[in-house]
Amino acid sequence: MAEGFAGIPAAELTMSKNTVWSLGKLPEGARARILGLQGGRGWLARMAALGLIPGAEVTVLRNPGYGPIIVLVRDTRVALGRGQVIRILVTLDEGGDGSHNA
Repeated sequence: MAEGFAGIPAAELTMSKNTVWSLGKLPEGARARILGLQGGRGWLARMAALGLIPGAEVTVLRNPGYGPIIVLVRDTRVALGRGQVIRILVTLDEGGDGSHNA
């Protein structure tokens, strides 16, 4: 995927495992670990109920660049809106650099 994703050059995606990303910026197939969530107490409680807590591993299953994305967290598929995923901060896991065969 030479053109990258969501305005991020492909080379930058593959070389930035220590960079903090918004979950919504990751391409399909990327694996990441949640670093933190930004939101109010109610929203944070809802995300925690879905398994989206700091330290949890997530895999992006579907992210067409618009509309909701689908992630896998703790063996559960979760659909999240764009307004939610921009407030979930992640770092890429080893081997989860966004490289995929789509």
